[in-house]
Amino acid sequence: MIKNLKRNIYNNLYKIKLFYIFKNDYLKFEKLSAKKNRFILSWRNKYPCLSDNTEKTKFDAHYIYHPAWASRILSKTKPTKHIDISSTLHFCSMLSAFIPTEFYDFRPAQLNLSNLKSKKADLSSLQFHDNSIESLSCMHTIEHIGLGRYGDSLDPDGDLKAIKELKRVLAKNGNLLFVVPIGKPKIMFNAHRIYSYDQIMGYFNDFQLNDFSLVTDKGIFLSSSNKKTADEQKYGCGCFWFKK
Repeated sequence: MIKNLKRNIYNNLYKIKLFYIFKNDYLKFEKLSAKKNRFILSWRNKYPCLSDNTEKTKFDAHYIYHPAWASRILSKTKPTKHIDISSTLHFCSMLSAFIPTEFYDFRPAQLNLSNLKSKKADLSSLQFHDNSIESLSCMHTIEHIGLGRYGDSLDPDGDLKAIKELKRVLAKNGNLLFVVPIGKPKIMFNAHRIYSYDQIMGYFNDFQLNDFSLVTDKGIFLSSSNKKTADEQKYGCGCFWFKK
């Protein structure tokens, strides 16, 4: 309890320090702007951004690297159409500039872009015919299915049902880009599951693995990684390129 109290006091003092720096900068800027009238400058309109003055730009390694990994693969496979199931919207929206793309989600997104269709789908029961999709992705999504986080039904095997559906609809010789958290298997309810490398390979034991890349716990992207490195992670990002 004392340790937490000390931490809270430190955090509050740090915030006060940052705000003091912010106010100082405002006064300096106000003085520099005294003879310029291009914009209205008022303390009433302040919008403090106190944590962006860093030596390097911070980013979420999982969500920067895995769409970049997928995009590079699609630049090689060059599908006539790509279907994405519930991956990050940044991926489908940018991909659609180069490849006709269909995006499906349990909570459909109202996207208005050329070359992009956005529709509703339930991963536990996809509306597509068997062996009908030549280029498919489902990235950082399966780990959520069945945990109720996004309004879906609670189901301990929801992820397995979703995987079965992805396998069903993928065409023969089709490509599946599949991304999940990798490490020691556990559920962080109701956020996500974490899988082992062996679990994923077991679920897709009838598919060919074309590539496995990994974002490590330290945020380092490893192209064409391996099981040994994957097993060393607590919350890595496993990127699997499977072919049916």
